[in-house]
Amino acid sequence: MILGVISDVHANVVALDAALGALRKAGANDVICLGDMVGYGPAPNETIERIRDEGLLCSLGAADERIAFDFARATLPRKGVGDATLEWTREVLEPHHVAWLRELPVQRRLETPAGRLRAFHGTAEDPGDRTDLHVDPIRMQRLLDQHRCTILATGGTHVPYLRRSRTGVAINPGSVGLSLNGEPGADYALLRIDGENVDVQMDKVEYDVAAVAFDIVAWGLPAVVAEAVQRGRMPPGADDVTS
Repeated sequence: MILGVISDVHANVVALDAALGALRKAGANDVICLGDMVGYGPAPNETIERIRDEGLLCSLGAADERIAFDFARATLPRKGVGDATLEWTREVLEPHHVAWLRELPVQRRLETPAGRLRAFHGTAEDPGDRTDLHVDPIRMQRLLDQHRCTILATGGTHVPYLRRSRTGVAINPGSVGLSLNGEPGADYALLRIDGENVDVQMDKVEYDVAAVAFDIVAWGLPAVVAEAVQRGRMPPGADDVTS
């Protein structure tokens, strides 16, 4: 079984196409998306259309939740540029895509030859929360035991990360559309599962970041997002843009 895992596409359909192309070329039978399909980027409608056309197995992200449900909108302005880009997304996102976001579950489960895979954006209960994978081995094992899984996949940080424990593996595939690990490109994870063996390849594929940055600025979205896309990191002195 060959499985692709992506997250944090953030309305960047050019990056999404690049990541899906790399995963399909590597033989991925299925692709799981851990949410945050919208927000920050210039192509929310095109991104959701591509995700739906490809039949990706998706969970609800924090940005998706803020678009889909009024109760999830921040009552006070948050630090950074997130709210500004989400307000623009609300204006342009087609109603049938909003309805689709409302149908997404917070978490996904998938049975693999190596055991259960549990996938979500933040935590199993809250897309806007975080699952900390930077923990000691004992707490990592407890995390897998708590979720009753062999493979745990979570997103939201925009930085790829891989941890192994005695009984399984935990991954954060990074971000397709707004990678912040210091190198521009679209992050993804490729899992090759053979019996109980789980081989994980964390990788990144190039795409036309200049074209995406141009579209971000052309739509009147914050220039800091365009710069982050091109740099693979936030500019010095800028606020964090992750959701």
